[in-house]
Amino acid sequence: MYNFFLGVMIVLSILLIIVVLMQPTKQNSAASAFTGGADQLFGKQKARGFEAVMQRITAVLGAAFIIVAFVLAYLSSK
Repeated sequence: MYNFFLGVMIVLSILLIIVVLMQPTKQNSAASAFTGGADQLFGKQKARGFEAVMQRITAVLGAAFIIVAFVLAYLSSK
């Protein structure tokens, strides 16, 4: 059972790295250094399309990673 969850943890780790690297970057211009990013605060509030899907996938993979980590910790203590 421990080996199964260890394999799941390795697969989740690789998928999480790939998903984080696939997320679109936020382009910072020189003006944002002076405004402190206030234009982003009052700009687009919700992610849409590909960006929203990537955020959801990242959140789900992150939650699964934490759950599997707790399961592995529990199994290793026995």
